[in-house]
Amino acid sequence: MISELFVFALAVMFALLFLWAFRTLPTEGWQILAAVPVSKDTGGAWKGLNLTYYGFFVATACAFSVIMILVLMGSIRTPLFGTATVITTILLVCLPASRIVAKIVERKRHTVTIGGASFIGILIAPPVVYLINAALASHSGITVPVLPLLGAIAIAYAFGEAVGRLACISFGCCYGKSVSLCHPRLRNIFRRYYFVFTGETKKVAYEGAMAGEPVVPIQAITSLVFAVAGLAGTFLFLKACWIAALVEPLVITQSWRVCSEMLRADYRGGGRISAYQIMAVLAIPYVGTILPFFLSVNAPLPNIMAGLQALLNPWVILTLEGLWSLVFLYLGRSMVTASRVSFHVVQERV
Repeated sequence: MISELFVFALAVMFALLFLWAFRTLPTEGWQILAAVPVSKDTGGAWKGLNLTYYGFFVATACAFSVIMILVLMGSIRTPLFGTATVITTILLVCLPASRIVAKIVERKRHTVTIGGASFIGILIAPPVVYLINAALASHSGITVPVLPLLGAIAIAYAFGEAVGRLACISFGCCYGKSVSLCHPRLRNIFRRYYFVFTGETKKVAYEGAMAGEPVVPIQAITSLVFAVAGLAGTFLFLKACWIAALVEPLVITQSWRVCSEMLRADYRGGGRISAYQIMAVLAIPYVGTILPFFLSVNAPLPNIMAGLQALLNPWVILTLEGLWSLVFLYLGRSMVTASRVSFHVVQERV
């Protein structure tokens, strides 16, 4: 029963978050979190470095994903050091990959792609888990159940994307097509459910020229689909259905990534089929191919209370805070917007 309560609590948390976010984040005031003055210009004002809500939500998504991996693996009493080593290795590859893949596919230096980074993560996760597990077993006797860990990573990815798409709503990127250009059947749906972005610095405005226009809320739909996939995967994991806990979130998230591209209007590289769709299509058979090598599982039945206790470690808390700060500073500094900041004294208060 405790497993069901945990999944239900997660569902309520996501429902409340999405109810607020889908109404609030498309507005102009939820793009720039802060402007930090860095140098003076010739007019006496300060040039500002913009810190974005995009970075805030991506950092939160990343930290939450790590939390879910720690909780799920802690529920089967996996040594914290082994899980942390795998997570750190994957993050060290995927964070830079978010910019590198976007530069290759979209020919843009100052943008990032979560889709590209996630594909790299899917590719490297099985060999990374296997190699680290082998190294730990030979040197310290620690063993990490490979299939449950891959399942936990797939679940965490689904949750991370669910929260991370809120960053896209805030910045106005990864935007959907204009409702007026949709197929008549879809138009009837999106006449009731749509986003209207405000603010000339949002990407949907300066790239898509659709500020103030009803557009398909593709980011919201993606958040909902991925959150449901993560919740289902969590339930399956806590019931020790290891294969299903890996396959279910992976198939749903990658299949939806292929379909969702049809409703997006932002630039995704040349061609009718984007590179990101090809990556998503290849991810599913890739995991299916390597899955038979990891079918042997030696793990106890999950206990969610044991997993939650793993978060009480002070070093875990400090590490999560450091991770959040690192991702925020890496992805939260806007490269495509700028600001001018001036200061003055309020004389009547002197």
